[in-house]
Amino acid sequence: MKIAVLPGDGIGPEIVAQAVKVMSALRGDGLKIEMEYAHLGGAGYDAAGDPFPAATEQLTKESDAVLLGAVGGYQYDNLPRPMRPEQGLLRIRKGLGLFANLRPAMVYPELVNASSLKPELVSGLDIMILRELTGDIYFGQPRGIRTLESGERQGFDTMHYSESEIRRVAHVGFQSAMKRGKKLCSVDKANVLDTSMFWREIVTAVGQEYPQVELSHMYVDNAAMQLVRAPKQFDVILTGNIFGDILSDEASMLTGSIGMLPSASLDANNKGLYEPCHGSAPDIAGKDIANPLATILSVAMMMRYTFARVDVAQRIEAAVRKTLQQGLRTGDIYEAGTQKVGCAAMGDAVVKSL
Repeated sequence: MKIAVLPGDGIGPEIVAQAVKVMSALRGDGLKIEMEYAHLGGAGYDAAGDPFPAATEQLTKESDAVLLGAVGGYQYDNLPRPMRPEQGLLRIRKGLGLFANLRPAMVYPELVNASSLKPELVSGLDIMILRELTGDIYFGQPRGIRTLESGERQGFDTMHYSESEIRRVAHVGFQSAMKRGKKLCSVDKANVLDTSMFWREIVTAVGQEYPQVELSHMYVDNAAMQLVRAPKQFDVILTGNIFGDILSDEASMLTGSIGMLPSASLDANNKGLYEPCHGSAPDIAGKDIANPLATILSVAMMMRYTFARVDVAQRIEAAVRKTLQQGLRTGDIYEAGTQKVGCAAMGDAVVKSL
C-alpha cells in the first residue's frame, strides 16, 4: 500500500501525525504500508511557489492512495488566486479525477449529547452524503471579474454539468444505497436552475437501473431544513459540488463536531484522497488541541474503499469507538464527566485501543 502523505497547513501536520501513528501500528502488525511525504496548499507554496507542486503531483499519481490534512491559512489570503492554498486542493481533485466525495455522518452513542440537536433526533444517525467533486460552479468557465459598459464591476461564475459527469456519480450513489438502506435522496434546485433540472432528469434515468433503491428528490433549501428537523429520514444524499459542500458541513454538526467527520474522494477505480471534512483551523494550530479522529477515520475509509480491507477499517473504527467509551475527549467534543485530552494524546489512545 503506497500512500502519499500530505500534511498541509494549520492543524494538518498535527492531525496527520496521529493518523500516521495508526498506520505505523498497523504496519507493525504486518500490513505492508509505505508512506512518502509531500507538500500541498500553503506548504506547497512555501516550499515550491506552487500550492500543488510538480513533485507532489508526481507522487500522488504514483501512489495507491493519498492522505491529506488540511490546507489554508491567514498568511495566504492576499496571494493571487492561482497561488491560494485552496487552488492546490481543487487541482489535485481534478488532476486525479476524484469525482465522488463520500462523507459519512454518523453519531456515536457516546457523543449523542455533543450534538447541537436533541438526542432523540440524532441518536442512531447514520447517513452518507455523496458530493460530486470535479464539476459544477467551482470549476465552470467562464468566470472572473469584469467591468460592464456602464463602468460597474461584476463578478461571475458558471454552473454546468455534463451528462457523463452526472451519470457516473449517480451510479456511485445508487451503488452505495444498495449496500445501505436502499434509499437515495437527490438534492438539487430544479425549480430555479436549468443545471439542476438536467441533474434531476439524468439521476432519474440512472435510477431506473436500480429498481430496488427508493429514489426521492429534494430542493437544497428544504434539504438543509430537513437535516436539522428530521435527519434520520435520510440514507444516502446525492448532490452536486456546491450544495454538497454546504450540506456536508451542516451534517457534521449533527454528529457533535466537524472534527469527527472523515471523507473519501474517489476516482473511477477507487483510488482515493482521504481527508477530514474540517479545515486547517489556523487559530488553534500548534496548540495540540485539534481533534484527530476525523483524520484517523479517514484512514479507515482508505482501507475500506481503496484497499478493500474492510477488516482493517472495522478495526480502526472499533479502536476509535473504544477510545470514546473510555471517556477521552478533545475540546470540541468535551462534556462534563469526560476527560479532556490533546491531539497527540488522543492519537496515542487510539493506537493503544488497536
